[in-house]
Amino acid sequence: MAVSQPPTDPNTSVPDYECVNVNSTVFHIGSFQREWQSRLKPCEYSYQLEDEETFDANFAKELGIGAETMAELKSVCRHDSLRCHPEGEGPNTEVVPEETRLRTLKQRKKRQDHRVLSKKRKNRHDAFAEELECLSLTRKSEAMNGMIPEGEVILTFNIYYPTVSDRLSCIRPHMTLLMTGSHSLDQLRDAITCVSDLQVSGEFSNTPNMPPDFTSKEHYRSAFFFFEGVFYNDMRYPECQDISTTTIEWAKTRNFPPYSQAKMEDTRFADLKVKVGFPYLYCHQGDCEHLVIITDVRLAHGSDCLDKKQYPLLTYKNRIATQKCAVCNIFISRWYTTNDQFAPSDPCHFCDKCFWMLHYDDQDKKLGDFLAYPYVDRGAFN
Repeated sequence: MAVSQPPTDPNTSVPDYECVNVNSTVFHIGSFQREWQSRLKPCEYSYQLEDEETFDANFAKELGIGAETMAELKSVCRHDSLRCHPEGEGPNTEVVPEETRLRTLKQRKKRQDHRVLSKKRKNRHDAFAEELECLSLTRKSEAMNGMIPEGEVILTFNIYYPTVSDRLSCIRPHMTLLMTGSHSLDQLRDAITCVSDLQVSGEFSNTPNMPPDFTSKEHYRSAFFFFEGVFYNDMRYPECQDISTTTIEWAKTRNFPPYSQAKMEDTRFADLKVKVGFPYLYCHQGDCEHLVIITDVRLAHGSDCLDKKQYPLLTYKNRIATQKCAVCNIFISRWYTTNDQFAPSDPCHFCDKCFWMLHYDDQDKKLGDFLAYPYVDRGAFN
């Protein structure tokens, strides 16, 4: 059980543990950024690397060693001496030494052997993960005004699946995003992908060829974030409604602390007061609720992706098993039916091909009496 600490000033710029190893106390992100900038020298968070001589001199000074000892360390610990391949030959990253003491190499070797035994090749999910990693490392903009400024704060967000059951998927992050302090909350909202935004309302058994006029996200645009007693509503469009009002009125009748409201499009992350590691709420489509957890707040450094256009930056996306067709069990479901005399269950999922073969004749006329609804699989974002 985590030990709770007494609450501290919510306007502080130095966070501390509220629950040890769980979450921090409340702190202001903008003040946190300014505090670091005041305590660090500009060269310490600059993207420009020191020249080799200056770095060696500062390193030797920190260790309290002389120039001769520093030169010996450089010769012993140089890159050329840290190799697993014979001298004169190039490195082969696919070959792991048989007898190694590094745990990372042991795990790599174990994974390679498993792939060989199972004859498993790199799939599209692994390739996508590698592509995400390439985007997130040391990418810079060609134009200087397209670079993230030095001293900018970067936040790491874990977005979780909506909690609909007690299954394990409920506690797994659906995606991990990097945001800067200058981003507004509506930019985070637009970066979050959820299958409920793609749902199509209506019954289409009589007109299966008719394309839907809109998806749920285009029709139900209202949404809000909830951070530290404040509901941040999306009010960018005329159709948007303040869907937090019902909750606020309900809370007033039950002696909850007073809540306030703001527009997410007018609020930057640098303006927020938050706790690191604490679960917050993103709600859209009326009742589709996602946990949002800030896992890290730090200053940007040279090894980050420094191209503004890449943010919000997706660094991880969980893949989920897809719902296969109940007939062929090969293709992903595109329809589900109810009251269907041709289906083995009620409701029943069908791929597009099996749906048409079972329920319509050669002239696309409906066979039997059933109800059909478009189905968007949860694995659509895999």
